[in-house]
Amino acid sequence: MKKINKYFAKALFSLQILVFVCLLSACKKNDGYNTEPISTDKTKPGVVTNIKVDNYHGGAYITYSLPNSDNILYVLAQYKINDKTSRETKSSYYTDTVNVEGFATNKPYDVTLYTVSRANVKSDPVKVVVNPDVPYYKLVKPTVVITKDFGGVNIQALNPFKKAIGMILIAMDNSTQRLEVSDQHYTNVDSINYSVRGFPSVERKFGVYVTDKFGNISDTTILDLTPLFETQLDKTKFSVYKQPSDSEIGYGWDLPYLWDGKVDGYSNGWHTNPGTGKPMQCTFNLGISAQLSRVKIYERPLEYAFFHGNPKSFSWWGSNAASPVDVVLPQSAPVGTVVGDWINLGNYRYPNPPSGLTPGFTNAADEAFVKEGVDFLVSASAPPVHYLRLLVHDTWGKGDAAHLMEVTVFGKPQ
Repeated sequence: MKKINKYFAKALFSLQILVFVCLLSACKKNDGYNTEPISTDKTKPGVVTNIKVDNYHGGAYITYSLPNSDNILYVLAQYKINDKTSRETKSSYYTDTVNVEGFATNKPYDVTLYTVSRANVKSDPVKVVVNPDVPYYKLVKPTVVITKDFGGVNIQALNPFKKAIGMILIAMDNSTQRLEVSDQHYTNVDSINYSVRGFPSVERKFGVYVTDKFGNISDTTILDLTPLFETQLDKTKFSVYKQPSDSEIGYGWDLPYLWDGKVDGYSNGWHTNPGTGKPMQCTFNLGISAQLSRVKIYERPLEYAFFHGNPKSFSWWGSNAASPVDVVLPQSAPVGTVVGDWINLGNYRYPNPPSGLTPGFTNAADEAFVKEGVDFLVSASAPPVHYLRLLVHDTWGKGDAAHLMEVTVFGKPQ
């Protein structure tokens, strides 16, 4: 044992020496690294020359030649992007280009360039004029369309360059009698289409403007709109409309549990029987004909959140026939597709865990998100329906059984 300890001690000592040598080597390398402002040379550096400007939407690339000096640390660009906001951008000694961005509009802007030495001494200023193209947020603004929707408004716009922009909804506030910010929607998708709810069905002044990450703001589109009436449908009128193509029930989780108001995860919900394959579906009677605005689903929470039989991708089909005939619906169909007595009201995907964690390894916040329920919107152009059919295409657990705790339906009774 002593012999083993002796060799172990020698090996450990050798390893410590090796680590020390590596650290010392790294320190020596850093001593000569040109980004460290360690110079004591207070000489004013020379200016950049051979300046060229390459404009783009909302910004410009400025290329240049550096003065012949080993004492340069970086190039500094200072400029104003609008009447209020000043910005500065630094570019390393190792590059020959500085990117200036965030300009509010397409017009000439002055940019002042400095070289800065390793002793933080600035050169004389060099003035450059850039003339950026129309910024991205201004390209989005002319495409904005705002229309009335159930309980609010629908906002659409095109963002072909997929840039980060903000769609800001303002609405007349009854208490302040002013247009106040009602919703802020930030996105970088190319086709923007979303709805803002929670307004009564009375005429109101609404407005939308577009902003970007630099704080620039477009002009505002203002309209007087009357949101479509929306109410929660009475669940006491719901009833089972069992069809031959519907899935077998598993574990005694019968369909009426889907509208009993219990979402705690400890009560029963709807559950299909494993091993019976696809389609995983159920059909029920709303008890009234209604033009639907949204369907809120409550997936199974707790340890089942984003896991097991909780639906990941699914479709809602509806029928307004007096007694719709059963039919095996396709697993994939565009919205508006009609098959027999049934029409596709929408194809949906449940959102990913808000935490960003991998499904199956989620946290308490994700479980709370599931327990709050998620709204899935139905187009205002969809026809009224008296019957609903849920068709589950895929679950988070990728199994052959699906389950849900609760469904709440909103719309306008006919």
